[in-house]
Amino acid sequence: MLIKTFGSAVQGVNAYTVTVEVSVSAGAKYFLVGLPDNAIKEGEQRIESALAQYGYKLKRQKTIINMAPADIRKEGAAYDLTIAMGMLAAGGQLAADKLSQYMIMGELSLDGSLRPIKGVLPIAIQARKEGFKGIILPSHNAREAAIVNNLDVIGVENIKEAIDFLNSELDIQPVKVDTRDVFQNSANQYAADFSDVQGQENIKRALEIAAAGGHNVIMIGPPGAGKTMLAKRLPSILPPLSMHEALETTKIHSVAGKLGEVSSLLSTRPYRAPHHTISDVALVGGGGIPQPGEISLAHNGVLFLDELPEFKRTALEVMRQPLEERRVTISRAKTTLDFPANFMLIASMNPCPCGFYNHPEKECVCAPGLVQRYLNKVSGPLLDRIDLHVEVTPVTFDEMTATRKSEDSETIRQRVVRAREIQRERFNEFDYMHSNAMMPSQMVKEICQISDAGRTLLKTAMERLGLSARAYDRILKVSRTIADLADSEEIKIEHLAEAIQYRSLDRDGWAG
Repeated sequence: MLIKTFGSAVQGVNAYTVTVEVSVSAGAKYFLVGLPDNAIKEGEQRIESALAQYGYKLKRQKTIINMAPADIRKEGAAYDLTIAMGMLAAGGQLAADKLSQYMIMGELSLDGSLRPIKGVLPIAIQARKEGFKGIILPSHNAREAAIVNNLDVIGVENIKEAIDFLNSELDIQPVKVDTRDVFQNSANQYAADFSDVQGQENIKRALEIAAAGGHNVIMIGPPGAGKTMLAKRLPSILPPLSMHEALETTKIHSVAGKLGEVSSLLSTRPYRAPHHTISDVALVGGGGIPQPGEISLAHNGVLFLDELPEFKRTALEVMRQPLEERRVTISRAKTTLDFPANFMLIASMNPCPCGFYNHPEKECVCAPGLVQRYLNKVSGPLLDRIDLHVEVTPVTFDEMTATRKSEDSETIRQRVVRAREIQRERFNEFDYMHSNAMMPSQMVKEICQISDAGRTLLKTAMERLGLSARAYDRILKVSRTIADLADSEEIKIEHLAEAIQYRSLDRDGWAG
């Protein structure tokens, strides 16, 4: 007898269907073909033990299992349930009439219970696309799969429940999630708020400009000045996620196995803050089985790199292409995968190894030349992709103890959203462009036109402050965002003047 069951494999952030064909005939050998890895081959022992817990026994017949398409390598233990259902049906212990209607996935424990699997959301999307009635999977993953509408999501705790459901002996109600309700109820619910920050008004203003134009930011200041505290609050002033962005972000976290049992749809912008000891692969993605890295997990959100010069130079350099293209391409011998990586980069650093260079009160104790060497750890091409350089000074005691309430994130976010709407209209005909930060150089000249007085100011600033040539485009982009926040059609002198302030690291006396 030949039986077919259906599973799915994830490549990148997309899934493809895997057909498991089980054929039994006279004999006593067991063959598993179709490029399975060791985890799948070892599944025979898990399946046998799991079935024995409920009184089922696999018949000793010649069994051939083929996983098609046979030329693509299958990886992981998530096919245990798929193969087990096929073997039971081929042996006459399971009704086969429902098998073609459901995609079946799940990793078995020896006691027959099911362990959660990764990549459920792209698998569920593929199941609906291929016309399956539903998907049978571990109950731990059910809410995640239920984001996909028009698909019966059957969550099972153990292999017995799956068998009884397919034999029509147990009625399991499909898991339902009202995606829009979940999305609306939890949207913009951030634990941290800008109202918690006393003082630092100039830094808040810089982060508001960054959020409004999608600009990358680097903050330079002594330890304890509040750089991490401010960065943590940046997602709370970004525009709310759209449903499309939420699904796209959830998909990446699903593939990485970062969604918990209660999570279904990510409705707040992600904030990722990897430690400076992170490897290149963990940062940008990759590995034997390519997985999304931190930059992809920060997609549609914020990536915060604390103590930027402490990161390995190679790790920072591999970020240059993703910062430009907003996606990362991972190439292997047989396949090339793209992971989305459209994130805002927020970096922070001390001005020198001791942390007190340019401090208003404390004296720097670093040896001559050490400051320059420390700053040079961050390469020019990486700084080239950061629009705003902000100097953070320590908060005074009076500011810390002030009773005046700071502006909250909701108020700032409303201004950011208005500025983003202006940009959406401006770039309406360009699908890939949504904010001022995405403008290519040729478009900057056309959109960021300045008056003769503005040109004179910019020329004088570049000469007197010793600004590098790369600062020119960045200043124009940032001044365009400042004008959008002020609801001004043209870039005025004051907008340019404010934008010039945000190029600290280009000045003589900082990095050369």
